[in-house]
Amino acid sequence: MFTQFFNWRTGLAVIAIAIVSGTIFYSNYLAKKIATEERQKIEQWVEAVKDISNTNVSPTNLSSKILVENNRDIPMIAVNEEDSIFESNNLDSVRIKNDRAYLPGKLKEFKALHPPISWVNPLDTLQTNRLYYGESSLLKEVRYYPLIQLFIVALFIIITLIAITTRNKSTQHQVWAGMAKEAAHQLGTPLSSLQGWVELLKDQPGNEKIAMEMIKDVDRLKLVSDRFGKIGSIPQLEEMNIIEQVESMVVYIKRRSTDKVSFTVNSFGEKIILAKINAPLFDWVIENLLKNALDAMEGKGAINITIKKETTEVLIDVADTGKGISKQNIVKVFKPGFTTKKRGWGLGLSLSKRIIEQYHKGELFVKSSEAGKGTSFRVVLKN
Repeated sequence: MFTQFFNWRTGLAVIAIAIVSGTIFYSNYLAKKIATEERQKIEQWVEAVKDISNTNVSPTNLSSKILVENNRDIPMIAVNEEDSIFESNNLDSVRIKNDRAYLPGKLKEFKALHPPISWVNPLDTLQTNRLYYGESSLLKEVRYYPLIQLFIVALFIIITLIAITTRNKSTQHQVWAGMAKEAAHQLGTPLSSLQGWVELLKDQPGNEKIAMEMIKDVDRLKLVSDRFGKIGSIPQLEEMNIIEQVESMVVYIKRRSTDKVSFTVNSFGEKIILAKINAPLFDWVIENLLKNALDAMEGKGAINITIKKETTEVLIDVADTGKGISKQNIVKVFKPGFTTKKRGWGLGLSLSKRIIEQYHKGELFVKSSEAGKGTSFRVVLKN
């Protein structure tokens, strides 16, 4: 199936290239043909001028007709031996009158385009005149047509790629949402069963402590299920105290880390910093960032969280003293499936970025990272 799709795309690309190449070659052929015909017209025009200028011979009607009708669109300039312009035709008469640099500029342009056509003035055999000419509007259109066509083809390809990328992102988002909702659905049945068993365990003397610990784990599983269930749906955002939310997650992660890891939360003296969030999803993001920090430090180090209120934003930095991220991996850390750990699916940071950027309209990015010194992630929320 993939091979057929690839061959179909390759064949279409080859056909498109063949069409554009054929158009370019044919346009060049037409341009050369028109250019040859235009030079013949100019040469005929010169012969007609010589015929009419010759006072010893009566000018023919053909010569007069050529002067009047044979060239109505090819711009040209006639100069004498001193390169002084004495005649021009098919040029902008208004600019000739108002712009003294117009004719000399056109003369320079025509000299670069074609070799001149020379003739001797019948009234003065010692005087040699030269005629320089440009290109007609038809010839210019033929020359520029392949470029216009290439531009249109390139624009079409860009629009197609954007459409395909948008569709793929939409499909990927639907797959993510479907997997998350299915996971939440699958967790529902065993959770209900576990809750029942915990209630039975509570009723048996001597198991109270075990039951309480199991209740904590069940509640944790319910929270995970709730988080997955919210993926793909438009979450309800509520104004919450970000400091409290972050501190609660720090307490949770601290219980599951060693004594060799220190945690600090710095809110610069503020007790309340408000921002609109969906609490379960936001907690998930902070949890993922803290867990990644722990993994990067391999059991010892410091995790420093700073929370700062700006005019229109709330900035949350999660910094660790771990091994850091290499430059080539910084651009990959948010891609699904990327992980440097032996275990894990590499989905935590990818999901976190989606939660912050798609559901909270904020930002999540690597603020800084240095090998052997640590990494700092920044979350930006609108307040």
